[in-house]
This record gives sequence, C-alpha cells and structure tokens, in this order.
Amino acid sequence: MLDAAPNGDRVIDDTAILVALDFGDPDAEESLEELRRLTESAGVLAVGVVQGKRSRPDAAFFAGSGKVEEIGAAVRDKQAAVVIFNHDLSPAQQRNLERELKCRVVDRTSLILDIFAQRAQSHEGKVQVELAQLERLSTRLVRGWTHLERQKGGVGLRGPGETQLETDRRLIGKRVKSLKERLVKLGRQRRTQRRARVRNAVFSVSIVGYTNAGKSTLFNRLTHADAFAADQLFATLDTTSRRVFIPEVGQVVVSDTVGFIKQLPHGLVEAFRATLEEAAQADLLLHVVDASSAMRDRQIEQVNLVLAEIGAAHLPQVLVMNKIDSTDLLPRVDRDEYGKIIRIWVSAATGAGMDLLRLALSEAAQAPIAAQAELAL
Repeated sequence: MLDAAPNGDRVIDDTAILVALDFGDPDAEESLEELRRLTESAGVLAVGVVQGKRSRPDAAFFAGSGKVEEIGAAVRDKQAAVVIFNHDLSPAQQRNLERELKCRVVDRTSLILDIFAQRAQSHEGKVQVELAQLERLSTRLVRGWTHLERQKGGVGLRGPGETQLETDRRLIGKRVKSLKERLVKLGRQRRTQRRARVRNAVFSVSIVGYTNAGKSTLFNRLTHADAFAADQLFATLDTTSRRVFIPEVGQVVVSDTVGFIKQLPHGLVEAFRATLEEAAQADLLLHVVDASSAMRDRQIEQVNLVLAEIGAAHLPQVLVMNKIDSTDLLPRVDRDEYGKIIRIWVSAATGAGMDLLRLALSEAAQAPIAAQAELAL
C-alpha cells in the first residue's frame, strides 16, 4: 500500500516478485505488462520478474518445483515481501506456495480486489467490493490460520462443539447475506431513478471501455465535471452521472462507469452488477478505446464479452478511439453503409474531435425520434 511520507512524497511499503507463466497464450507479453500496471496501481513496487513456459499448471504449486526454487531465490535476493502471480491460484496452491516461499503470495484476482478496495469511494462501491472479497475469502478461510481446525474448548468456550472454521464461515455467510440485501435496495433506488429519466424522456449515455482507456478524462471533457482521472488502472470504480446539453436534442444524461479488464473476476462482475446495470439500461454506449495501444482489438473484444455478460450486448454502440494525441492520427468520424456514425477518433486530453463526439450524440439521440416520425407517415 502507499503511505504519505513526511515530505509529502509517496512511500511504497511492499516490494514484489512478479510471476508470469506462458501456457501458449499469444498475448503473454502484453499480459505481463498489464500485471506490472496492476501492481503499480496497487501501490506495490515490482523488483523482479520470473517467467517460464508450461503446458499446464502444476496441481500443488501451479509452477513446477524448479520454478518455485527460482522464485524463492528471487525473493531472498531482492528481499521481496510478496509474490504476485499473473494467474488465479487455488486455495491449496496459494497455501503451498506461501509455506514454501515463506512470504505472502497473491494471485491476479486478489490483486484486482485489493485495487478495488483502495479505490472505492461511494457507499455502494464499498459494499460491492466487500461482498466480492468476502465471497472469495469464504473459500480460502483455512489459509494462513492456525486456530481454524482446532475445536473450541477451555473455560467459557465449551458448548456446541462448533469449530472456529465453521464459526468464521457462518459469520461471513451472515455478512454476505446482509451486503446482498443492501445491494438489492441500492439497485432498487437506481431503477427508480432510471424510470424517472425514462418518464422525462431523457436520452441516456453510458461510457464503457477497458481500464485506463481514458473514460473519465472523456467524461470530464464532455460534461465539464471533475471526476477523478489518472493514468492508472481502475482509477474509477463509482458510477458518476451528469447532464449535458446537446443542441437540437436538449438534456442528455452521461454516466462514467468502472473499467473492464482481461479476466475480470466473475465475483466482481456479480458484485458490481447493480452499478453495471447503468450501462445495460442506457440508450447508447460510448465504448472508449485507447487508439495508441497495440492491444486495442483484444481490449475491445474483452469489453464486449463483459457487456454480453451483463445483458448490454444488444445496445447501440459507438467506438470512441481516444488518445490520438499519442499517435499521428487526426480527428475524424467513420460511418457505416447507412451513414450512421460507428467510430470517432478523438483526444479527450487535448479536446481534439470533441465536436465530432457531440455530433454523434446528437445524431444518436435524434434517431429514435426520426424513426417514430417515419412510422407515423
């Protein structure tokens, strides 16, 4: 985690060895770079990287015994506090690795959850993160605990014979139930707000995209808001909505949403379903893409997979190719064979092409009205 130093600089408490094994994935190098960015976003300094190739994961340690020895040597050499795997580990694998390496071991899902826990600001965001963390913890309770398998006993502790592990699971179960009930209530409030917008015939737009594609910067530029935007993964977790006046259309509600990522933990998608429903109920999706990224096509694919999971794949979508200031590209719009805008090239950082984005919003908002008028003829 990051703490403030007396002089105001940021101090990194944790140092880590990153582990990335290649199981034949063509995107292995890009995935490792993403792990570096995730590690940085979590406030951890990567002091070493261990890579390797395998045909399949080892049942006990995920990595082979020789690779585990290599990781252990790197930990000792760099005096690292934690080992971060770019993969999901089973509870047994995590436990075995910690016992062997004598340090904390974190997998990709736990790392993402940690970032979410640091970034959540709203009450709803905090509830969603806690729910995802507890549901994951419930399958890993035995890890790192010495008392869990001991029977309760001693003066004042005799009774029904419930083990500490069972007690912990029961308490987590009660808390999970409470958090789910709270999210249902918050989801109900969101639906009420959406119904009010529908009654008022307000056109709604949701900004979606891969994490760090520039969604919040675009949102701020479009709405003149001050939502937190930074060059880091998952800078935004909490959905923010603002009204924007578009000529010939009137008021449009624009919402900024959490970013997506490759292998986004299913538990997070479930926990954030109430928030992501904001995207699923929109009239239009602005799918923001980092135009300067070599991985942009695969990132588009990953975002569309999550959109399908939350029931938003059918919604009209305009690709916003952002960060053209980092390329030699100029602002422009691409239209399909029917003349409909399907892609816009902009720079949210400099404002280049934002007039084209407003044009796209104007055309999209007027399209349903034009279609109704045509049906009436």
